Amino acid sequence: MERLLAFIEDHRVLVLTGAGCSTKSGIPDYRGPTTGRAPRNPIQHAAFIRSAFVRRRYWARSCLGWPRFAAAKPNDTHRACARLEALGRSVGVVSQNVDGLHQAAGSRGVVELHGSLAQVTCLSCHETMSREQLQTLLVRDNPGWLDLVAATAPDGDVDLPDVLVEQFTAPHCACGGGLMPDVVFFGGNVRPPVLQAAWDLFAQAEGLLVVGTSLTVFSGYRFARKAAEQGMPIAILNSGPTRADEFANVRVDAECGEVLRTLVGRLV
Repeated sequence: MERLLAFIEDHRVLVLTGAGCSTKSGIPDYRGPTTGRAPRNPIQHAAFIRSAFVRRRYWARSCLGWPRFAAAKPNDTHRACARLEALGRSVGVVSQNVDGLHQAAGSRGVVELHGSLAQVTCLSCHETMSREQLQTLLVRDNPGWLDLVAATAPDGDVDLPDVLVEQFTAPHCACGGGLMPDVVFFGGNVRPPVLQAAWDLFAQAEGLLVVGTSLTVFSGYRFARKAAEQGMPIAILNSGPTRADEFANVRVDAECGEVLRTLVGRLV
């Protein structure tokens, strides 16, 4: 704890966050300490684009999971990240999450590497609509669907058997094209302008603070690797091991919210 406090006091950091930041808000992760008890394959980007059934399955699950996902509120981790920025201790946040909770907590400099579930895009004409708008249409076209009971899953959806999925009326754009949440699923590429915005924040930082992510996915890991290559100090706060532990100058294995809340309280 003391070494992490000194790290933040000595360096203006870029905060790199992942799913572990949002578990206390009720949004599950893929690789947290409890994930192994309920393994789940992530949605593959290419499969979503190619397959009408994959899209139907996603929207059937998302229709049911969205109300709970949309109701999630920022927790201590999000509030602490916003406070670090307000205190001038961080240049901003690069997040691998798609839940918008950093912005909801008051962070201003946020780059969402994997996009946001709050917006939907047509795969054909590229028109957009809000996820809330789409939810109204999904519920209209699938009466009684919200009466189903299922456990929330990491992508803002739920787990449902295919026999139920086949009964679901999938959404389409007015042009007839399939719809996709404005996110990068597993196997997809971060959009170049988004990646550039993240590197621009990285260039302003004196240190990298990794919070709530195992860095298994390359889109986030690349920043730790670049920091190590450049000799930029790295601190990691995560429950469980990470892909970048070998690079860390400071490593704290703990739930991130309580630690960050305490540290920020001592910085004021």
